[in-house]
Amino acid sequence: MARQQERARRTRAAIVEAAAVEFARRGYAAASVNTILEGSHATKGAMYFHFDSKEDLARAVMAAALERYTESTDRWKRVDADPLQVLHAIIAELADRFADEVIVQAEFRLIIEPEFYSDVRAGGSQVWGHTAHELVLRAQREGLLRPDADPVVFSRVLGACLAGQRYMLDLTTDSTGLRERFDEAFEVLLQAMAAEDWLEAWRREGWQDLASLATAAATVENASETGDDQPI
Repeated sequence: MARQQERARRTRAAIVEAAAVEFARRGYAAASVNTILEGSHATKGAMYFHFDSKEDLARAVMAAALERYTESTDRWKRVDADPLQVLHAIIAELADRFADEVIVQAEFRLIIEPEFYSDVRAGGSQVWGHTAHELVLRAQREGLLRPDADPVVFSRVLGACLAGQRYMLDLTTDSTGLRERFDEAFEVLLQAMAAEDWLEAWRREGWQDLASLATAAATVENASETGDDQPI
């Protein structure tokens, strides 16, 4: 039974991955179920055992992307560092995911199609956007923003800028340089809304590499969840 369940899990994952490739390349309406089956090496019967329809499959791709966004933001939330530096690290990781992970690419392609407009408010952009807003609020409380800076405006403009940069690169079929484009958008916004003391320090020291802190925070959290940090 366990072997059969594992085989079913792998088949489902292969179908989702192949669907993501097809949705990322062609969008929802033009995506071919036959191409998805060829890419996953699954039978049509296996696909319809796991998914009721092409729409159901698309939503499974979106759910897989949402899990990745959630894993990423949960890890960064535990990093005790300058909130604007943490936000930059999240944006950099987001750019890398857009460039390298077909599941994330497909989710972005799907949510801008009419069939899934209603899913925008529950998608990955809301997960990372909510985390970004929390970090901007922290930055305000810590005096890292100008006194007249509005965190809501900061978060809204940041989200629009990043989505716009991603969309424009899609139109030009060029995914290279996405991290640089994201950095440009974020830095322009910071020039307008960050406190001058913070900007002076950033110009002098640049962006911090916080990856080791994120890894350490995730390790501590995992140990806590499994009880490994409890005394024997």
